[in-house]
Amino acid sequence: MSETTSVMDGTVKERISSIFGKSITKKVEDRLFEKFGISLSQGIEEYEKLDFVFREFFGKGADGIKEKILKQHDKEKTNSNQSWVTINDQNVCSIILNAFGDPEKKSILESAFEPKIVSQIISECHLPQTSGYRKINELMDEGLLIKKGTINHRSKKINCYCTVFSDLDIKMDVKSRSMTVKAKLNVTEKNNPILNVISY
Repeated sequence: MSETTSVMDGTVKERISSIFGKSITKKVEDRLFEKFGISLSQGIEEYEKLDFVFREFFGKGADGIKEKILKQHDKEKTNSNQSWVTINDQNVCSIILNAFGDPEKKSILESAFEPKIVSQIISECHLPQTSGYRKINELMDEGLLIKKGTINHRSKKINCYCTVFSDLDIKMDVKSRSMTVKAKLNVTEKNNPILNVISY
């Protein structure tokens, strides 16, 4: 028997954030988990629960939100079916699971869905600089966060970083004590310890 846990759905969060802003989206996400114990991506699949939370916040103003979100969700889901990859390597699966089990690392990975400089990531995640830099370096060593482009700042080029995955789904098989990770790639890069073990 398998238990499926949706760990990250950057596209869903980004989509809802574009409608309500990050602050309201965070409140909706927290309330959805508090009330029903599910994530935003699971709320899309069980929309009556997400709709319940929307109506708590917006009342009749929630009318029409469903069509807007689900229409885009279904379109993206159809277009992205072939972009999912599978990771069976248990060491890599454990690295991914442990990273998302760490609140600070999870926050960093969600913030870095698009390329950003380190100071911006740390600021958005409200992390102390020392621990923020340490966590970012650990994520880079693990292959979950990679360099992606640069920006010019005060006549200097500063590296940007982004997460390797835009969406993850972890299946845990209790009987065999094994995990399988299905992932949607946000970037592709050679010699990445995570990407080297994926199956297309």
